[in-house]
Amino acid sequence: MTKRELVLRAIRGEDVPRVPVGFWFHFVTLEEKGQGLNNPRIFQKSLEGHRRYVEEGRPDFVKIMSDGFFKYPSDLVPENIYSVSDFDALQSIGENHPWIEQQIEIVQAILASFPEDLASFYNIFAPASYLKRWFRSQHGRGDKELADFLLENPVKLKAALEVIAGDIAILVKRLLEETDLDGIYFSTQAVQDERVSAIDYQKVIEPSNLVVLEAANEVGGNNILHICGFEGASNDLALFSHYPAQVFNWATHHENVSLEEGRQLFHGKTVLGGFENTQSSLLNTGNREELVQETKHLISKAGSRNLILGADCTVPDDFQLERLEWIRQAAIL
Repeated sequence: MTKRELVLRAIRGEDVPRVPVGFWFHFVTLEEKGQGLNNPRIFQKSLEGHRRYVEEGRPDFVKIMSDGFFKYPSDLVPENIYSVSDFDALQSIGENHPWIEQQIEIVQAILASFPEDLASFYNIFAPASYLKRWFRSQHGRGDKELADFLLENPVKLKAALEVIAGDIAILVKRLLEETDLDGIYFSTQAVQDERVSAIDYQKVIEPSNLVVLEAANEVGGNNILHICGFEGASNDLALFSHYPAQVFNWATHHENVSLEEGRQLFHGKTVLGGFENTQSSLLNTGNREELVQETKHLISKAGSRNLILGADCTVPDDFQLERLEWIRQAAIL
């Protein structure tokens, strides 16, 4: 069977001859992540990075990075937003905005560069994550500002997130209808501010998440929910247990929730991960024997069905691709 068929069988919970394996990287610099709009240089850099990774790493699936398009475009200027009421002026960018059109174009080009049939999932951030990125700085990641807005007026914040969610839903539908993507990789997390309760999150933030996931489901996507626990972010995984995704990925090590425990929490759905993604982790520093042993240990604990091996989040840029092949070979049943 093709690698794509292997991954789709794993998602459906069918028998597989080998547990699928894949890891993911960024292919642009930190500054370039939000500078891809109307930028042919970053377009080519992302295209070449994905092409080279697939050719050299031979993964079973690819998480296509939205490198260059991390910032949701708007006429609003973050420096001029002092109150949640300033979001009253937020308007939809429209279904034919270049930010949407160019993401479709880059996905089509990346998919066309693959030398074999691979399952592919495009990185999409939660609406709240796009909003937070407007306020990221060396002093914080935007969580404080998001919490401030929520406490000031949750109704107005929810309305702003609904506008963003509507545009992301358009992007997702067009991507899944106009390219050969298999689904989206939807990245979300709890607000990293103790002032925001679980109830606040469910009432104000969650509806915008569900708009995007339901849009992906409507057009037949096999979608991965990524509950981001990277760089010290912590999440109550139960907050996301009812989300309508087909695959769940979280920071098994940071959240201290194993693959088998997570599968129970997520109602038997397919789970993705198992390896810690930090610079000093076994994945990045262990020898071949250690990685083979860890691979077999993960499979023995979690079972070979409804399982895809990967990492908690994006792996370091200096990750050696031969390690991916060690794990793939060890995952043969």
